[in-house]
Amino acid sequence: MRQTTAMVYHPNNPDLRANPWPTYQWLRDEQPLYHNPGAGFWVLSRHADVSAAWRDPALYSSDHGPALEHWAPDASATMGFVAMDPPQHTLHRRLISQGFTPGRVRHLEPRIRQLTRAYLQPLLEEGSLDFADFATAIPVDVISELIGVPVADRPLLLQLSRQIMTRDDANGRLTPAVRQANAELASYYASLIAERRARPREDLTSALLRADIDGERLAERDVIATLMLLGVAGNDTTAKLLTTAWRCAWQHPDQRARLWSGELDVGCWVEETLRYEGPSAYTARRLTRPTELHGVVVPAGACVLLVIAAANRDERVFPAADRYDLSRDTSRTLAFGLGQHFCLGASLARLEATVVLQELVRAVEADYEVDLAAASWAVSPNVRGHATLPTTVKRR
Repeated sequence: MRQTTAMVYHPNNPDLRANPWPTYQWLRDEQPLYHNPGAGFWVLSRHADVSAAWRDPALYSSDHGPALEHWAPDASATMGFVAMDPPQHTLHRRLISQGFTPGRVRHLEPRIRQLTRAYLQPLLEEGSLDFADFATAIPVDVISELIGVPVADRPLLLQLSRQIMTRDDANGRLTPAVRQANAELASYYASLIAERRARPREDLTSALLRADIDGERLAERDVIATLMLLGVAGNDTTAKLLTTAWRCAWQHPDQRARLWSGELDVGCWVEETLRYEGPSAYTARRLTRPTELHGVVVPAGACVLLVIAAANRDERVFPAADRYDLSRDTSRTLAFGLGQHFCLGASLARLEATVVLQELVRAVEADYEVDLAAASWAVSPNVRGHATLPTTVKRR
């Protein structure tokens, strides 16, 4: 394999927030197996390699967790089933699925639509908004209602989740502020669980406590980990998907016109955005045995980053991959993963994004403006998107 020292890749590099695409192309073309010895990880970036790794959990283990900041043999203690392998992962996922059912997700559609209209109405009167704030408020309310979080507690949960997702240590370590926010949020959910044990309701928290397969039930720490996953990563990635879709349509007026004319369904907008600039940058895996990859033997125990965002721009799978094309076939998109670890919240994220964008097309004129010079990027190595996105709109 040809070596070059032209570039260095680390997901914590702040330069990757605004424009990671040249680095990702370099990885795919020049370094399909990349090694950062100083940081202690290897990287796969081509679609074929990332897909194969996801489909082989026996070789690419999740037992150290999906993020560098949490990389540890006991990651499941705080991250739950996403840091487990079969058969433990299979059992926990089945238990969680008893509460997080497709029917429970589908029944949220009217409420998502209602919330979107309620948040949008005053913004249409003003004519200007921070689209990132708007896009965050709806998933927070949806997840909170699903879990059973009272309205009065939602600002606190939003504050804690934002702190948890702010990963500003250049070396990828968890800062004291992040650790404190994690502890506070876990404590909050422990209190909510205690309340639901005493007085069950028709919400996800109660459903997770009731879940049972042949006498096996979720431990409290697993319920807390699941609620934190949904209440932090779940709402943050959906918000970032919405802000990216809004900005990409503004940057590509030809594609935007096809949406506002009704030529294309909003679902195409969601799926191409997931491929083109999906919020999830990478996921980590532990190699369970020595394996030859691209002519190099990678040792057992190695940390391997599967760079999702790079794989979704692989020209070997998506012709003209750097073109934002709402008509393209996106069926091989890796935004939500594959196999055992396919994202449990994918259907909810797609539903939320589709409903919100449908309501925007219905209510807002196509010639909205985004002030990209005044926008800012979220400080996170593995969830990419805008922290602020100033926008001006006119009522349709």
